[in-house]
Amino acid sequence: MKYCRFLLNDQVHYGAVEDRNGEPWIVDLTRAPEEDLAFRLEHGRATSWSFDFEPMPVSAADLLPPVTPSKIVCVGRNYRDHVKELDNDIPIEPLLFFKPPSSLLKPGGIVRLPAASARVDFEGELALVIGQRTTRLQPDADWRAVVRGYTLVNDVTARDLQKTDGQWTRAKGFDTFCPVGPLVSDELDPEAGLIVETRVNGELRQHGSTRDFIFRIPELLVYISAAITLEPGDLILTGTPSGVGPLAAGDRVEVFIDGLGVLANTAQTDAA
Repeated sequence: MKYCRFLLNDQVHYGAVEDRNGEPWIVDLTRAPEEDLAFRLEHGRATSWSFDFEPMPVSAADLLPPVTPSKIVCVGRNYRDHVKELDNDIPIEPLLFFKPPSSLLKPGGIVRLPAASARVDFEGELALVIGQRTTRLQPDADWRAVVRGYTLVNDVTARDLQKTDGQWTRAKGFDTFCPVGPLVSDELDPEAGLIVETRVNGELRQHGSTRDFIFRIPELLVYISAAITLEPGDLILTGTPSGVGPLAAGDRVEVFIDGLGVLANTAQTDAA
């Protein structure tokens, strides 16, 4: 199962995605997930997908973030090489922080570089999309049953503010600091090893494997849900590999994992 969320004729829709000749296509419209309350309230019982839909490449669609999470739970320092490049200690437990839903940014959207920061970094990551309400998941439970699928995220970070603030809320939480998409898929196996790559202006900057996680996905779900109830649609960012670096106005950032497409965004100085 793969799906995306997009605008068509000024209406929000969800699309079923399939690969055609190596390119993802929206082949039909599909129902919204339960957490998208705004969609359900707007459409009620109407089957907004009942009209004739002409398939289109995902790249041609006016994409939106494919998720509407109640919260975005992030894991810091989950790759040893990334911990070393920032001269930090290896954590003995998962290091958690939040990004607000207001930081979400659609594929192709503009990452705004705030005047308050002199250094804004890219951080390409794999993210989990939660599929069912989960609290106090047990270590022997089937963790895959609570994961709807996977998507791409850029955990944009004001690195200087992260250091000076003493906590990470502002540094990680600016508007536009969570690009996500272009789609959600359950056709991947992070435990088998997925290659996460980030390019800036076409140059490879990050290349890491989910096999290198310090804390594996089942450990993260057990740890997080012991404290925080996870709701359908919630995002869990699993950490970034080494190679992070600053963005400048005009830079194009592309995060890639095979099977999830390319999450591409451009950075611009915030005019506000």
